[in-house]
Amino acid sequence: MQPAAERFWTTLDQNAGIALSEGPRQLSYAELRHEVAARASHLQQLGVQRVALALDNGLEWALWDLALLRAGLVCVPLPGFFSAAQQEHVLQHADTDCLIGTASPLSKRCGFQQTATGLLQRQPDAVTPVPDGTLKITYTSGTTGQPKGVCLNAEAQLAVAESLWQASLPCDVRQHLCVLPLATLLENIAGLYAPLLAGARIELRPLAEIGFSGAAGFELPRLLATLQTSQPHSLILLPQLLLALVSAAEQGVPLPASLRFIAVGGGRVAPQLLERAERLGLPVFEGYGLSECASVVCLNTPYARRIGTVGRPLAHVELRLADDGEVLVRGPHMLGYLSEPPQVGEWLPTGDLGHFEDGFLILHGRKKHQFVTAYGRNVNPEWVEAELVQQAPIAQAWLHGEALAQNAAVLVPRRGDCSDAELQTAVERVNAGLPDYARVHHWLRAAEPFTAGNGLATANGRLRRNALFNHYQSAINTLLS
Repeated sequence: MQPAAERFWTTLDQNAGIALSEGPRQLSYAELRHEVAARASHLQQLGVQRVALALDNGLEWALWDLALLRAGLVCVPLPGFFSAAQQEHVLQHADTDCLIGTASPLSKRCGFQQTATGLLQRQPDAVTPVPDGTLKITYTSGTTGQPKGVCLNAEAQLAVAESLWQASLPCDVRQHLCVLPLATLLENIAGLYAPLLAGARIELRPLAEIGFSGAAGFELPRLLATLQTSQPHSLILLPQLLLALVSAAEQGVPLPASLRFIAVGGGRVAPQLLERAERLGLPVFEGYGLSECASVVCLNTPYARRIGTVGRPLAHVELRLADDGEVLVRGPHMLGYLSEPPQVGEWLPTGDLGHFEDGFLILHGRKKHQFVTAYGRNVNPEWVEAELVQQAPIAQAWLHGEALAQNAAVLVPRRGDCSDAELQTAVERVNAGLPDYARVHHWLRAAEPFTAGNGLATANGRLRRNALFNHYQSAINTLLS
């Protein structure tokens, strides 16, 4: 059978029509092929090996990424939502010798200089070897420590893209709008490679036009306006973006009738939110994946959809459970972490706990986040936290119960004038649907939102649990005393 990478380029050679658009600028599939080939040749002539992409969403990001893939060179996406320290870590850790972006204090600090080619280049002091076949090093933001570099080959990335294309065929997606940063692997593979295989048109806009501002800010009106202008068939959303979209629609804000496939992932999605979306007629399909598996491994599809699950495994992978319930994946996955021993063994441990029902995977939470109460009951806090933030008064929630007889939560109100009585009512509604051992027995109001700025969350919104524990330990002890 022809490798996925060969099938990808063969399919692109056969596609016609508009491939990419950014405002008034459009590229047909024929123009895309020409542009990618020219840039790939240029990079090969320069002799660069590892190229960091520090660009906003747009045609340039897509073209350089495809050119690196075509040239067989290592692409290192540099997320704009990373802190300056994290970005510097990526550039130095990956031993990048070329940076595609604008000159900045960061690029100068890392030794990059503008060259006659128009690109920023440098000569690293030393070059850490990468596993054979590595064509992308994607850095996970993580919840502790510095980002880790996940090494992926072309086959893993394009096998995932092919599975996603096949899974969405019944929806006949002809136009995709990139909402998430292309520097995230999910949008890169599911929002660029998969639509290209489908012969679709991909609309690219600067992230500010979509509504993103800074590392964690988001303005919903900008996204809503873009949706009305674009009228896309498909989107990829994080759970918090889906929640914002559903809440707006419930308040009477019109959403495009063009939507055919809204994929949601990147975190636990409460079934209640998916049921709200279904009542609105939104075609939402929850999935699950991880960078180490080149993004998506499970997805609900028009063929097979069950709310409360992350779907069935895609065609390119197999899943099974370890004795403790950890999800294991076999199929295309990472070659290893940069500067760490190579990945060995057929089955990749995901660190996620779950179980299957009729072939659909139901996730319980991260293995490392699970806590054990004083009564020996295992609790996955993400489950409870996802239910809490479905309540209108609660914007963020963190649950703690390790070795405690009763669980305690720290809640961030959605409004500054939200009363304690409103928060208590919201907690009681959630508790009504939970077993006693997982309920919120005590809670306190957060002093401030959990953000990357105060170190209580990552740049993409994941809770920094150790930091939250250290910050609120004294207050929780007082609450429980």
